[in-house]
Amino acid sequence: MNDSPGWASPGSAPSDGEDSGTPPTPEPSDRARASSKWSQDQPPAAQWSPPGAGQTPLPPAPGWGGQQQGRGGWGQAPGQPPGPHWNQNYGRPPAAKPGVIPLRPLGVGEILDGAVSTARAHWRTVLGLTLTVAVISQIAQILTVRFILPTPAAVDPNATGTEAVNQAFDSLQSSLLDLTPALIIGQLATLFTTAVLTIVVSRSVLGRPVSLGDAWAEARPRLLSLLGLLALLFVMFGAIFAVGVLPGAILGGGGGAALAVLGGLAASVVALWLYVRFSLASPALMLERQSIVQSLRRSTKLVSGSWWRIFGISLLTSILMAIVSMIIMFPFTGIAMAVNSDNFHDLLGGTTPEFGWTYLVISGIGAVIASAITYPIAAGVSVLLYIDQRIRREALDLELARAAGVPGYETPGS
Repeated sequence: MNDSPGWASPGSAPSDGEDSGTPPTPEPSDRARASSKWSQDQPPAAQWSPPGAGQTPLPPAPGWGGQQQGRGGWGQAPGQPPGPHWNQNYGRPPAAKPGVIPLRPLGVGEILDGAVSTARAHWRTVLGLTLTVAVISQIAQILTVRFILPTPAAVDPNATGTEAVNQAFDSLQSSLLDLTPALIIGQLATLFTTAVLTIVVSRSVLGRPVSLGDAWAEARPRLLSLLGLLALLFVMFGAIFAVGVLPGAILGGGGGAALAVLGGLAASVVALWLYVRFSLASPALMLERQSIVQSLRRSTKLVSGSWWRIFGISLLTSILMAIVSMIIMFPFTGIAMAVNSDNFHDLLGGTTPEFGWTYLVISGIGAVIASAITYPIAAGVSVLLYIDQRIRREALDLELARAAGVPGYETPGS
């Protein structure tokens, strides 16, 4: 057993050949028998029987309340007659919680709460990292907008017919060009923060402290591989959108614009399906020391049968983060617009404003604050989704409990 955040080598992970559907949550001992990977390490059967059957009950794990609890959630409160008694957690036995999450399959609220709890428990590490990355990325975006991007194309509000369609198509191309640098810079910033915060979250699950230096030292050897994974995904999604949009762009005119829109919609559906399918590749690459291709395959196996669930949780997280970002950035954008009133008049006139330094700096401050808050939550949800899928499919909770030193999960003979 490796106590590092990687926990175990995934090369023999039991995802291959498993039923893609999400199985019901069995007792820990049943899930341990369901996979040969864990059969050699599961606790002896005597530790899983009710304490009323003659065994001495183990001491309660932290957060389990004042009841005497044996393994598997059996046990009795003081004063009750011998025999098995379920706790009050909706008929389920209690789960060990050495860190920010209980070691069992997680609900949506527990995943979000675990991400927030990690940011609060390690706020110095998280805030120091995210503020640094957010400031650097915002400076890069401001310089790109000011010195690299071309001036927005002029739009004639009185244009009609084919001319209006061509202007709309040109405006769409200009908008996509403007978004590309921000998207690339933002993804690089997300890459860096995700790499380090993945280590922070994995330690938080075990209830262990971690400093920024420790997290960076552990994440640094995997940065190039993570960058390669990001580049591969960029190329893949870019090729998908090129296949969908280029035919219409080459055809031109009204028919070409309609074809480009339809192709773009079809490409978006395919890209979304692949994005969710590969959404757990980054945690797998960081925590399991997988190669780029292996991490993509690993993500595909873990997501299989749970696509809609992972999509729903990811979408909910994105919506919440977008709302938080808008709430934070709204006053800064309003101040920037008030200072640069010309931009406001341009927007009301239907033309694309040319942003000045004052607007870019003020709005950039708001973006830095928003990023410092949303980056760790988004990264935490991604890592906890990965851990949750491994708990559901591979009984990773047993391995995590052993790594955390939870009583009753010791390897026999250790």
